[in-house]
Amino acid sequence: MTVSIEAVDMVIPPEANIIVGYSHFIKTVEDLNEIVRTHVPGAKYGIAFSEASGDRLIRFDGNDADLVKASIENIQRISAGHTFVILIRNAYPINILNAVKMCQEVGTVFAATANPLQVILYRGKNGNGVLGVIDGYSPVGVESDEDKMKRREFLRKIGYKE
Repeated sequence: MTVSIEAVDMVIPPEANIIVGYSHFIKTVEDLNEIVRTHVPGAKYGIAFSEASGDRLIRFDGNDADLVKASIENIQRISAGHTFVILIRNAYPINILNAVKMCQEVGTVFAATANPLQVILYRGKNGNGVLGVIDGYSPVGVESDEDKMKRREFLRKIGYKE
């Protein structure tokens, strides 16, 4: 038996964010679709979910053809059962993340980001499993008082703090 560990780059289209997680049931794609539509009605999105048994198909939904296509491509890159990818525009993961985590089929969320993202895979006898993610880059320092001020101003500018 040959096993390996590999980092796989995710495709994140311009102006999009990605959520990668693990779920356990074919109903996932419909429930995640409903969550995005009802929490941020103006969001553009694509969702893909890979079955781990039965037909073992990539199930998908969404309202933006490019984001749907990219979410399917990401699931093909991961190629692990019961994994899902949501790509969203005109919304941020923070707008839907709690609802996604509360979805009864969702077991975990590995990442929610707009940063470059790599999924760390264990490739084993029966298929792939997600070990974790590399989200963005490693830190290069500690914020200064000026950096704190910029962070606080930014959060207020985009409406997340008053």
